[in-house]
Amino acid sequence: MLKQVYRLMIELTNGKWTSVILQRFARSRISRFVVPSFAKIYELNQDEMEKTLHEYPTLHDLFIRTLKKEVRIVDKNNDSVVSPVDAVIEDVGSINQTSEMVVKGKSYSIQEMLGNQETATRYLNGTYMVLYLSPSHYHRIHSPITGTIVKQWTLGSKSYPVNKMGLKYGVRTLAKNYRMITEVNTASGHIAIVKVGAMFVNSIEKTHKGMTLQKGEEMAYFSFGSTIVLLFEKGIFQLDPSIHTPKDIRIGEKIGVMVKENGGV
Repeated sequence: MLKQVYRLMIELTNGKWTSVILQRFARSRISRFVVPSFAKIYELNQDEMEKTLHEYPTLHDLFIRTLKKEVRIVDKNNDSVVSPVDAVIEDVGSINQTSEMVVKGKSYSIQEMLGNQETATRYLNGTYMVLYLSPSHYHRIHSPITGTIVKQWTLGSKSYPVNKMGLKYGVRTLAKNYRMITEVNTASGHIAIVKVGAMFVNSIEKTHKGMTLQKGEEMAYFSFGSTIVLLFEKGIFQLDPSIHTPKDIRIGEKIGVMVKENGGV
C-alpha cells in the first residue's frame, strides 16, 4: 500500500499545485517521519550513505544525500566517458539530419530540447543517450568528461514524469519539462548534458562553480525523479560494447570513449 502512495506522490504527480504541496511537505520537518518507510520501500542502500537514516531531518535531505567517497570509482582512462549518474540507460541512438531522436517510439526535437537552432545543428547525426533516475537512485549529477563549459542555460516549465511510461505516453517530456543544459567543449568536440526535471519546477540545483569540469566532479543535484540526456557531436563518441538498453549504471562507470579529431581513439 505504501509503495502505491509513494508512487502516486513522487513518480506520477505533474500538476503545478500538487507539486508545490509535495515540495513543501518533503522539505518540512514533518516529513522526517516517512524517511524510514521511504528508504525501506525503495530499498535504498544505506551502507553507501554518508549519514544514517535518523540524521536526515527531511525527506528532501534524504533525496539529495551524499555517498561515502569510496563507493563510486571513476574510470581513469583519458579518453573514457563515464556515467554522470546512478541510473538506468533507457535508450541510445543517433540524432537524425532533421534534428530528431526517437525514444520509446516517440520523436523528440533536439532543437526544441536545446531551445536554439544553431546549437542543435552542432549535434546533427551525432549520438544521444537517455539515463533515467528513479526515486531509489542517488540524485547527484557528476561530469561525464573533462572539459570547459561553453554555456549553461535553463528552459521549460513543465514537470511531467520521465519514467518509462512518461517517455512513452507523455507529451514531449524531454523537450518540454524544466531542464538545465550544460554544453561542454572537450579535446574531441562538444557534448551537451541536459538535466531534465520531472517534478517541481526549478528542482535542479547547480553545485559546481567555475568554467572547467573534471571527469567525475559533482555538477548539480535533482530534488526528485529525473532524467539526463547526453548529446554528442557527430563522430566524436564510441559507445562501449557492454552498453545495452535497459541497463543499470552507476556514476563513474565507462559508457564509451571520445574519438580524437584525427579519427583515432
